[in-house]
Amino acid sequence: MSDRHNRPWPEGKISKYSGRCARVCALLFAILCLAASCVIPALADESDDEITQEEIDEQESRIREQKDASEGLKSNISDLNAMKEELESSKSDLETYVTQLDAKLTQIQQNIDDLNSQIDAKEDEITRTAAELVQAQNTQKQQYAAMKKRIQFIYEKGDSYDLEMLLSSESFTDMMSKANYIKAMSDYDQKKLEEFRAQAALIAETKQRLEEQKQELSDKKAEVEQDQSNMKALVADKQQQIAGVNADISDKEAAIAQYEKQLEEQNAAIAALEAQVAAAKQKLASQNARHYSGGVFTWPCPSYSYISSDFGYRVHPIYGVTKFHSGLDMAANYGAPILAAYEGTVVAASYDWSMGNYVMIDHGDGLYTVYMHASALYVQTGQEVSAGQQIAAVGSTGSSTGPHLHFSVRLNGQYVSPWSYLGG
Repeated sequence: MSDRHNRPWPEGKISKYSGRCARVCALLFAILCLAASCVIPALADESDDEITQEEIDEQESRIREQKDASEGLKSNISDLNAMKEELESSKSDLETYVTQLDAKLTQIQQNIDDLNSQIDAKEDEITRTAAELVQAQNTQKQQYAAMKKRIQFIYEKGDSYDLEMLLSSESFTDMMSKANYIKAMSDYDQKKLEEFRAQAALIAETKQRLEEQKQELSDKKAEVEQDQSNMKALVADKQQQIAGVNADISDKEAAIAQYEKQLEEQNAAIAALEAQVAAAKQKLASQNARHYSGGVFTWPCPSYSYISSDFGYRVHPIYGVTKFHSGLDMAANYGAPILAAYEGTVVAASYDWSMGNYVMIDHGDGLYTVYMHASALYVQTGQEVSAGQQIAAVGSTGSSTGPHLHFSVRLNGQYVSPWSYLGG
């Protein structure tokens, strides 16, 4: 039997397997370390206290850290899944190898069975040959004994017996017959003795040859049985390796389940914290929100000469169609000052093809004022302004027929009459 049947699992795969085990141990250690560090502090219940931007920033920083940790968990899960797949591949290879060994064991057992049959057949042949040898030896002994008796009889009678036998012949022919008989008897005895001796020698030689063949078969059977023993030991070793790989796969599955549970809990905690931060931002925005106190607006263009177009529907001076006019047009000299009607935050200081240069101010509680067609702007987006502060200069930019201030008021997304706020 070839040594290939006792060949161990390839060294490369053993090294690879050992390397995977080392990486797994490192990951399992990382799980314990990460589990100890992934505690997400919840935002304190501050429903009765004011929220600060610093507190929100701190919590958002914690959320970012925990999201990074979650990504680390996902990466570890991915690594463990890859290891599990490698282990399952190794297990499949081992199982395939064991299947091949089992097939060889089956063939070896068949060989043993065949050798046993051949040995049994040889033993039957040896038994029959031994019986034949005994019979031949007995026949030889009987023939030898009979021949000895005849020789003894002739010796005791001497030549007189042959002479008497010849003299008693009735004729010459009878005498010749008797002489031939005497010689034939002697020759027969000698020939049969030689034949029996040759037959016995042949049978003995045959028996010896059968014994040698039986010994060869027995030696072959012992060799095959040793191969069978070695093969069974190799199968047992591979099955033990499979059991070890199965245990490692179970470890990976347990680690993956632990990571996934931890990731799920962490994501839930992050989501809860994000909801708290969103609520805190809303509360902070409410705390910091501007509120309109209800006072009368400052007149936005003190040097106006007259209201060239009032709030409401009118015939458009350029397009000649009846359209809704969203504010008051205050005719004034080019460059005349435009003032903030009320304190607030500039949310826009820009240009539009229709409004020209314009400013939009947030006064809180959904109330905004808009100043259009300016020749110059003196404020920027995000700037805080007070009532009466100059923010722009009268002009005729955008869709305009002459220098004037178009002054609009918006409340909760809808244009409303400016007169309600100007005290007119």
